[in-house]
Amino acid sequence: MAVGGGVASGGSARADLYRGHTTKYVILACIVAASGGLIFGYDVGISGGVTSMDDFLEKFFPGVKRHKDLAANGDSDYCKYDNQKLQAFTSSLYLAGLVASFLASHVTKKYGRRPSIICGGLSFLVGAVLNGAAANLVMLILGRIMLGVGVGFGNQAVPVYLSEMAPAKIRGALNIMFQLAITIGILCANLINYGTAKIPGWGWRLSLGLAGVPAILMSVGGLFLPETPNSLIERGRCDEGRRLLVKIRGTEEVDAEYEDIKEASDLAAAIASPLKNIFERRSRPQLILATLIPFFQQFTGINAIMFYAPVLFQTIGFGSDASLYSAVITGAVNVVATLVSIALVDRLGRRFFFLQAGVQMFVSQVVVAVILGVKFGGTKELDKVYAVIVVIVICCYVSAFAWSWGPLGWLVPSEIFPLETRSAGQAITVAVNLFFTFVIAQAFLSMMCHMKFGIFLFFAAWVAIMSVFVFWFIPETKNVPIEEMMGVWRKHWFWRRIVPDQDPPVIPYKQDDESKMGVEMTN
Repeated sequence: MAVGGGVASGGSARADLYRGHTTKYVILACIVAASGGLIFGYDVGISGGVTSMDDFLEKFFPGVKRHKDLAANGDSDYCKYDNQKLQAFTSSLYLAGLVASFLASHVTKKYGRRPSIICGGLSFLVGAVLNGAAANLVMLILGRIMLGVGVGFGNQAVPVYLSEMAPAKIRGALNIMFQLAITIGILCANLINYGTAKIPGWGWRLSLGLAGVPAILMSVGGLFLPETPNSLIERGRCDEGRRLLVKIRGTEEVDAEYEDIKEASDLAAAIASPLKNIFERRSRPQLILATLIPFFQQFTGINAIMFYAPVLFQTIGFGSDASLYSAVITGAVNVVATLVSIALVDRLGRRFFFLQAGVQMFVSQVVVAVILGVKFGGTKELDKVYAVIVVIVICCYVSAFAWSWGPLGWLVPSEIFPLETRSAGQAITVAVNLFFTFVIAQAFLSMMCHMKFGIFLFFAAWVAIMSVFVFWFIPETKNVPIEEMMGVWRKHWFWRRIVPDQDPPVIPYKQDDESKMGVEMTN
């Protein structure tokens, strides 16, 4: 028989036959896997605090330290951290992660999600050691590259793992635990920076070296994780995959879900080159979203704030302690707001949070731009009242991002691809995300120097554009089983013109016996 069924026809009623409940086993596995987000969050939070520490600047970027000391007044306040080497310290990690994500895609598909998670943790641990012990700029950047490899593997494997393990009705909540871990990592980094900034001489080493803690948690946790049923079945271990499905769903009645995964696996086995197939017409909606969602996520401007929060607050007139303290506040808001998304995303849906937050982020950025444009710059200093208002408004902006583009930027791309292109699709998502993270990290301080308060209007314009895109082109995917997602595109007003009603019959690709993939051939 030809393979296809529920996935190929994209709208079978088999999803109505899914049985089972949310087991403690799947919750525990998802919590352990989601801890992989800690490494990404810790680095995002730690970078800005370290680059605002005088001892760190004196050792690695003495020119920035001198410029900072000389920036007494005038518009140079916006430019005192404008240095390409300093920005390269932050951005080099994300360029390395971009390259590593494609290697991670191969590992994730051929060997499973779990090995990629372990590789990510070990790479990040090596980078943390190199950074904490850095004696020169070369050693510092090499450490950042190893951190990037870890982030590339972790960001590629963890969202896919969570989406495949989770039952459809709570897939959003469990997947968003990855973003929750990112926000917790950012908050912990901000708190650590606040403490280590008071340690003269070597406080920055402690901040960078403590990145090894989440790396160890990720590596050790990965050793105890089960593989996902989808990955086991895809790699020919069907009996093992079915037994695991029974365990994580808490019922023997898993035939409907098993058949969907099995048919998706057969289709995946017929694909010799998933990365090539992802560019075919039937995959065009997923490819476009996997490219534009991470692009838009970075052009909300969130990482410009999270990377450089202490630097940003110092630039607009806060003292060293006040800037770090303000960064801690925004980090705490980030965590709390992510919990809102976990609680409500599977009830209110993805589109609701995207659109509501778009309005909130747009207004917040315009307000910050107006305050800085009118009350700061030249001979003007930002007085305490307006400084407090800026922090409050930035917290409003951060909260909106934390329950929308933050978690949904990872959730939606991880759930929309069919099994045969899921690893390749996630690799594209991660690569685009890390590329534009690199661009923002490398350019933000220079952009702030030249655009001044206009930088917030720049990001506000992008928020408006992405909100319009969501309204017209992103369908609702809540509660749709992950292997039944093709039906969503065939019902959408625009994408149904592109996605065929049915896929052509597929003859399974016969793999070499030595590959031990063990793919079963259909009759």
